[in-house]
Amino acid sequence: MYYVARGSIPRQRHTQHRAPDGSLYAEELFGVEGFTGRSSLLYHLVPPTRTHRIEAVRRIELEAADDGLHRHRLTRTGGLEPQGDAISGRVPLYFNRDVVFGVVRPAESMPDGRFYRNGVADEMLFVHEGSGVCDTIFGPLRYGPGDYLVLPIGTTWRLEPDVGSSQRMLYLEAPSEIEPPKRYRNEYGQLLEHSPYGQRDLHAPAFAEPRTEAGEFVIHVRSADRITAYHYRHHPFDVVGWDGYLWPFRFNIGDFQPITGRVHQPPPVHQTFQARNFVVCSFVPRKFDYHPLAIPAPYNHSNINSDEVIYYVAGNFMSRRGVDIASFTLHPAGIPHGPHPGTAEASIGKEATEELAVMVDTFHPLQVTRQAAELDDDRYPYSWLPAEDAAGEARELSDRGPEAFPD
Repeated sequence: MYYVARGSIPRQRHTQHRAPDGSLYAEELFGVEGFTGRSSLLYHLVPPTRTHRIEAVRRIELEAADDGLHRHRLTRTGGLEPQGDAISGRVPLYFNRDVVFGVVRPAESMPDGRFYRNGVADEMLFVHEGSGVCDTIFGPLRYGPGDYLVLPIGTTWRLEPDVGSSQRMLYLEAPSEIEPPKRYRNEYGQLLEHSPYGQRDLHAPAFAEPRTEAGEFVIHVRSADRITAYHYRHHPFDVVGWDGYLWPFRFNIGDFQPITGRVHQPPPVHQTFQARNFVVCSFVPRKFDYHPLAIPAPYNHSNINSDEVIYYVAGNFMSRRGVDIASFTLHPAGIPHGPHPGTAEASIGKEATEELAVMVDTFHPLQVTRQAAELDDDRYPYSWLPAEDAAGEARELSDRGPEAFPD
């Protein structure tokens, strides 16, 4: 990341910074990895430590599902109805010790006077549908379709969807930093010339005047296995200024510049962010390969030591058939997957693709949740068979009908 300054800050850190009436602003170091990682300094009207009541809210529990099979999975989330807000409406689908992710369709803003802070994980929201404002202690981030919102661990924030705007998002939590890939950064942290995006594409929050309201304000703080409510009599967004290298940001998938070649390029060229033991990739509209004998569809491949999850956003994903928008595919480690029947041949001669998708590749096995199991299409493992064979296998496995994935 790069250095950003907003609002009023003193000439030197850890020195007096006073309001016009002579009162001293309260300095807060907001940093990771003790005192050695990225950090920012925030200056508050009121010390951020002044809570007058603490109470339990709820426990956090992930229910794993197990059908006894190691197999490819298709999770259809397109039919999920809006519910709750950006936190209470979350539907977790996949998890391991490095990451939890799923979907959320907020039906409303968080209640007035309520905020959220994840004290154990960075958060990422990918906006599939909808617009609004992600308001943070650093300032507001206006969002719309295609935006990634990355919120560092410990950020206080709330999501305010636009009135009448239907919302659909992929959400992700990770107990490690979500950041641009190291191979695209030099020793100073600057994104390199061959990076698929640059610093100009990472948008920091806009400056907002400090909030001075008094009243009852509640921050729901997420810890390892619970949410605790911290009550304050001052608005938490009382920051007069801040500066540093650690802040929430917005990046739009449309600003990702795809890397192409003479033959099909492997998924690492689509990498957008990295974290501990997983990566996030963006599949965007792009020109196909230009070797005269190129096969644009991806070749069959085995994820020997990683699980691959793709969330389908828009367009026509050239190697897949029968996978709806707003669905997830999980291709686990140890078994091959590849283009569906007929798609490799059909891709030859095509000049471009309009697909849009987000991929999460993990390097430790994922578990599926009870919610994912309820949305599972168990015919999917047979979708690589010719149509008539797939229909027969699906009849034996499922009571939902004999139809197979379309050719």
